Amino acid sequence: MKNVLILCAGLALMSSCAASKKRKLDLINLQAAHEKTVADLNNCDKKTAELQAAIKSKDADLATRANQMSDLQSQIDYLKKTNNNLLDRMSDLSVVSKQGAESIKKSLETLNEQTRYVNNINSSIRSKDSLNLALVMNLKRSLADINDQDVQVEVKKGVVYVSISDKLLFNSGKFDVNPQAEAVLAKVAKVVNDHSELDILVEGHTDSVPFSSTNLKDNWDLSVLRATAVSRVLQNKFGVSPARLTAGGRGEFVPKDDNGTPEGRRVNRRTEIILTPKLDQFFNLLSAGQGK
Repeated sequence: MKNVLILCAGLALMSSCAASKKRKLDLINLQAAHEKTVADLNNCDKKTAELQAAIKSKDADLATRANQMSDLQSQIDYLKKTNNNLLDRMSDLSVVSKQGAESIKKSLETLNEQTRYVNNINSSIRSKDSLNLALVMNLKRSLADINDQDVQVEVKKGVVYVSISDKLLFNSGKFDVNPQAEAVLAKVAKVVNDHSELDILVEGHTDSVPFSSTNLKDNWDLSVLRATAVSRVLQNKFGVSPARLTAGGRGEFVPKDDNGTPEGRRVNRRTEIILTPKLDQFFNLLSAGQGK
């Protein structure tokens, strides 16, 4: 009987040990399952975060594309408006009558002719300026040995002026050219004879001091006779064609300096030889330009 009890106790102990091992194994398995579940949950959270980031990126891309679509639509609307405006203008142009088109054509032709005319005038002016420069250089070279106070050469108002003091040309109150002054006129004549395309205007000038004599009434008379005296010397002694010569007196009315001083009056007493383009050539140029 005792042995039976011992056997039963042993069986019970063995059964208890087996149950304990099973529980321990189940606990280990449960721990492993828990750890796997936690790992799966963490992995799921990670994937969820990645998906949320991807969604945000897609949303940003969609917003960018929406803005681009809006810009493109604005451009399309602008192009449509521009195209409509162009179509309206083409429609306006299409109704220009034949008479209107002919009028436009004639206006353009007139503008072209006027442009050519202006270009011709400018070309002539440049040629004249070049000629004036050559004249001045030749005259100054020829008159290099003459006192600058007695003879001056300059360009004014587009023409060449040779101003000769009356001290060199005439005795006081007289209008006969001094023999020593003829050398100066000879040099001037040589240059003007080389340029037959120019006319010569001889002007006499005086100061404002009143003057009269038996044959002369005033300074104006004196200035005229001095101009004609110089013109005759140029014609008779140095071969300048009288057809090119014009003599005129300006009296005291075109002074170069102040008549209130002795020096100013000395400057004002002068005879000017003015070299000008022939007027008929000038008017021919104008007529040619207008007639084109």
